[in-house]
Amino acid sequence: MLKEAEAGAKTADLARRHGVSEATIYNWKSKYGGMEVSDARRLKELESENAKLKRLLADAMLDKAALKDLLAKKF
Repeated sequence: MLKEAEAGAKTADLARRHGVSEATIYNWKSKYGGMEVSDARRLKELESENAKLKRLLADAMLDKAALKDLLAKKF
């Protein structure tokens, strides 16, 4: 779809044809414009991995805080 937009197709026509809003197409253009499909896939994989690592870090920080509270109450 982005290749069509880069080729000069009107955004409104593309949005109607693919069932997305024009704003979505503009967001995709800003994020993925100029990328090849493999680059976009790799970006999505990295974003997914980054989100997973952030969740793991948040869980570890919560565990650490809970352990600190537990140790502070015992002594």
